[in-house]
Amino acid sequence: MGKGIFTSGTWEEKSDEIFFADFKFSVTHHYLVQESTDKEGKDELLEDVIPQSMQDLLCMNNDFPPRAHCLVRWYGLREFVVIAPAAHSDAVLSESKCNLLLSSVSIALGNTGCQVPLFVQIHHKWRRMYVGECQGPGVRTDFEMVHLRKVPNQYTHLSGLLDIFKSKIGCPLTPLPPVSIAIRFTYVLQDWQQYFWPQQPPDIDALVGGEVGGLEFGKLPFGACEDPISELHLATTWPHLTEGIIVDNDVYSDLDPIQAPHWSVRVRKAENPQCLLGDFVTEFFKICRRKESTDEILGRSAFEEEGKETADITHALSKLTEPASVPIHKLSVSNMVHTAKKKIRKHRGVEESPLNNDVLNTILLFLFPDAVSEKPLDVTTSTDNNYPPSESEDYNLYNQFKSAPSDSLTYKLALCLCMINFYHGGLKGVAHLWQEFVLEMRFRWENNFLIPGLASGPPDLRCCLLHQKLQMLNCCIERKKARDEGKKTSASDNVTNIYPGDAGKAGDRLGPDDLKETDKDKGEVGKSWDSWSDSEEEFFECLSDTEELKGNGQESGKKGGPKEMANLRPEGRLYQHGKLTLLHNGEPLYIPVTQEPAPMTEDLLEEQSEVLAKLGTSAEGAHLRARMQSACLLSDMESFKAANPGCSLEDFVRWYSPRDYVEEEVTDEKGNVVLKGELSARMKIPSNMWVEAWETAKPVPARRQRRLFDDTREAEKVLHYLAIQKPADLARHLLPSVIHAAVLKVKEEESLENISSVKKIIKQIISHSSKVLHFPNPEDKKLEEIIHQITNVEALIARARSLKAKFGTEKCEQEEEKEDLERFVSCLLEQPEVLVTGAGRGHAGRIIHKLFVNAQRAAAMTPPEEESKRMGSPEERRQNSVSDFPPPAGREFILRTTVPRPAPYSKALPQRMYSVLTKEDFRLAGAFSSDTSFF
Repeated sequence: MGKGIFTSGTWEEKSDEIFFADFKFSVTHHYLVQESTDKEGKDELLEDVIPQSMQDLLCMNNDFPPRAHCLVRWYGLREFVVIAPAAHSDAVLSESKCNLLLSSVSIALGNTGCQVPLFVQIHHKWRRMYVGECQGPGVRTDFEMVHLRKVPNQYTHLSGLLDIFKSKIGCPLTPLPPVSIAIRFTYVLQDWQQYFWPQQPPDIDALVGGEVGGLEFGKLPFGACEDPISELHLATTWPHLTEGIIVDNDVYSDLDPIQAPHWSVRVRKAENPQCLLGDFVTEFFKICRRKESTDEILGRSAFEEEGKETADITHALSKLTEPASVPIHKLSVSNMVHTAKKKIRKHRGVEESPLNNDVLNTILLFLFPDAVSEKPLDVTTSTDNNYPPSESEDYNLYNQFKSAPSDSLTYKLALCLCMINFYHGGLKGVAHLWQEFVLEMRFRWENNFLIPGLASGPPDLRCCLLHQKLQMLNCCIERKKARDEGKKTSASDNVTNIYPGDAGKAGDRLGPDDLKETDKDKGEVGKSWDSWSDSEEEFFECLSDTEELKGNGQESGKKGGPKEMANLRPEGRLYQHGKLTLLHNGEPLYIPVTQEPAPMTEDLLEEQSEVLAKLGTSAEGAHLRARMQSACLLSDMESFKAANPGCSLEDFVRWYSPRDYVEEEVTDEKGNVVLKGELSARMKIPSNMWVEAWETAKPVPARRQRRLFDDTREAEKVLHYLAIQKPADLARHLLPSVIHAAVLKVKEEESLENISSVKKIIKQIISHSSKVLHFPNPEDKKLEEIIHQITNVEALIARARSLKAKFGTEKCEQEEEKEDLERFVSCLLEQPEVLVTGAGRGHAGRIIHKLFVNAQRAAAMTPPEEESKRMGSPEERRQNSVSDFPPPAGREFILRTTVPRPAPYSKALPQRMYSVLTKEDFRLAGAFSSDTSFF
């Protein structure tokens, strides 16, 4: 049988239940899956071949397997059946019941001709006591066992065990054939005193200055708080000894571990070591289950005011309407926080504030770096280079996790809340920081300060809803800012035509088939909102404009005469559209300044689709749905009419949707080939939405239209949404970002260690997380699974670091030695037991020896100067009081021989006895074979 096959091969088991004498037993068949060869098939045809299990008793290739069923270790079997009481509490205790079971087993084996060993479990299950039998043609093996709490003195060494073995065989031959012996001593190292665990616990007081025990805001902690490797087990093995070559009795022993030809090591991992990153994320996840609102956590509402400030309501209107110019220096975050905190502290003593000022200001400056200078920074610039580059796979994880980009404000906020929750005031601290954050958002909206750390443009629906809401608020601030700046410029210079100098220039670069979207992207900027105010409807004070509109026959536009419309003065032109001209009057076609469509977050889109769905399929419902959906189209038509007096629907379609204007070459009366165009079939459907919208559209430039996107209302909706979020809602919004950050942290730490098995697990975590997090409201159980997987990986990496520190892989100067040790450490992490190359004389062996020597010295408190005296020859070492190794924690012996039983003329059959001796356990497991052909 191949070496090591018991560990590397696949073991399978099949179970069933049977009743015997009204007692329920479970029958389990254990077997090693192996490819059958022709040779094995031929063997079975020979009559006198002994069963496979008897041959296995003598096989030395798989002694002491690191991971196997106890019967495999004790008897070296590759296949066997176990009959045990089905209920865990049941046990076969009386001797008569044991004998009844055994005799029944013996009869069953004889009747069926089964050659697989059959075991019966007796006594209490924890004792792992089995008796059994195996039958073959004319042969039988009896499996017997002794289990004691204390080792009898005469059996603590090899010579005593040999005596038992020989007396048990009772061989009639003299002299007895030699006994082959395999020995394994296991030494346990528990004291790692000389190696401090490399993880430093975070220093919580060191936060001021932006660090928590060397942990900056925005960075996650990592590593185990305790040593994740609790013990090292060294197994020293003598695999092939013959009786008489070695002496091991109560007076003297040749079994010196240093001289053992084989060394193998396994490490015992600490049970669920406390890991910082895992705890960090778990504690944050716990907030998701809290029910309290921010106000309930912090006491009465922080935004309530009382006393004089609310007493005189009569001045409310004048207060609202008077201009409030705020000096620039008062617009900084710290100033805003200071004034807001005055209100908050009316209801909450300074001492009660969950976050102290230094902590709070440090966080706010980390979240809003533009507050340091009086002039806000460019929003797109990132102040930190620790994030993955935006093209990388790691950066784009937010896409899979529905979190937020790793350089965004949302992501940073998630990490800060995590840290506050863990180190600074728990849930109260989270509620306090969130309150300050909401105040900051309102402050920025009211003062036209863009929010940093958010990509410009409409909300990114690939991100979490909270991130979308913040982007929406930024869109509102951007529009309001552009409008307010526009008011200032239009006050001094009343511009009616936008970019007059650009007309005709940009148009040359665009072909007639370009879609409206590309045209709009080229030149739309804030100036299109110049003269807008915050109100829904406009009041125009510019008389010349209103008079002109009347004089130019705006009403007559309804009658639809392009000629009358042609008398209007063009307004709101962006630039000329290539060489296109209007169909009726041949004037150049101008692209109008249009309104941007309203940005939407996913909840608004959902709301809108629900409203549209509820309108039903009736004619009125369909009509109403069309009207709702065509608001943007109508706005663009009005802008187009204002920019192109005398235009027709065909002109609009040629710019807005070129595919709906079909041109064909036809021959006219004079025989010339000319292009003739007409609207597409869908545009000609009676009461078409486009036709209907065109008829109702008036020539109004974008700056005078009712706004498609009411930034004031939308901003207030967002601010209200943020203010009502409970810490639990907040944690649910931000958990994907926290998991995203944890995965990035684990990836970063793994890349330093380069552990291939961990790489695979991280990939599995990413694919699992992307499935779970992509759906709204994922189940708690699934989220817990993800966090548990991340913690397991963290523990694995911590184990790798612990072993590297203990084996000093970094200190190695020789490249070959370093590679050997690194290979050894990675095997220790992935395999149940690792062979030490060169045993006690190899690179790893020397380090292990030193570890034991140091531990022994520490235990005996031997001063180092005596150490040098002890490192002499083995004889000198033995004479010294302190040995290099502690007494073995476990001693295992396997004794084998082949002898004729029961008579000198019987067939010579395999005999085997396994014994294990520990402090509190003594077990003998014997397999004794007899020739039954003469009975």
